[in-house]
Amino acid sequence: MTRILHRVVLHLVWVACLLAGAVGCGVYSPYGAQTSGASTFSVQDFEPAHPLVSATAAQTLSEALRDRVQRQSTLRLVEDGELEFSARIVSWEVRPINVQGDETAGANRVSVQLVLNYVNERDPSLTMERSFTRYVDVPSDQDVFSQEDAIVEELGELLSQDVFNATLGNW
Repeated sequence: MTRILHRVVLHLVWVACLLAGAVGCGVYSPYGAQTSGASTFSVQDFEPAHPLVSATAAQTLSEALRDRVQRQSTLRLVEDGELEFSARIVSWEVRPINVQGDETAGANRVSVQLVLNYVNERDPSLTMERSFTRYVDVPSDQDVFSQEDAIVEELGELLSQDVFNATLGNW
């Protein structure tokens, strides 16, 4: 009898800990995103504010963020969401790295910087404007421009994770 009572008490303590953890830290989705109780989000197409950024690249980076938020939260994508994301791509650089003894680059580094504007209508204290920078290294025997789609896709994955962590991941 005491063994059964002991198990029941352990189960009750376990359930209480789970409930306290879920309720104690704000409003989170089942995926761990801090949604502030919002149910919708929107991502405006990123503005290509640098001359080397194509409209296609800006669109791809915007889509990467939309996809990330949809995959990692329960938020629903709408035109004018309770959580709003917009960004300007302010830098796009290609630089040689790993220069060899014969002064040839071992790789080229493609760096992108965007300035994000995040508006949280549910909790305005979480609204922010912040800069994010990421890069991808491309072997020097590959043409950066012919690899642009793959580079932008990889940068989109990296930047969308950074943006998600800073806004909804509460990092």
